[in-house]
Amino acid sequence: MATVKQFEDLEIWKLARVLCKEINKIANATGLRTDYKLYSQIDGSSGSVMDNIAEGFERNGNKEFIQFLSIAKASCGETRSQLYRVLDRNYVSNDEFMVLKDQTMVLSRMIGGFMNYLKKSDLKGSKYKAD
Repeated sequence: MATVKQFEDLEIWKLARVLCKEINKIANATGLRTDYKLYSQIDGSSGSVMDNIAEGFERNGNKEFIQFLSIAKASCGETRSQLYRVLDRNYVSNDEFMVLKDQTMVLSRMIGGFMNYLKKSDLKGSKYKAD
């Protein structure tokens, strides 16, 4: 196990960042950016995933970190739901949708797994062990 010293070391944060970047690419390549409400919602929810992971990590305690991870996981589900609207409005192909949907599902499972790990862990504070 490696010691995690900053949130940027967390695989879940890295994957959340990739998801956020992918959504931004779609917005720049399609009319999604002009669908202001949907774009604002999916940009906000995908950003919330990575931001809540970071904020929870910086709280330096497992209970608060788990709470923020729960919010990040919920935002991941919200992003997945919004992806259906992106698909239904023809901003992405079904193949592109499936890739993004799969990313959100993997990320959600990983966040949930990390929450379970922290609940059982004796480690507290700003250093965590990660696989």
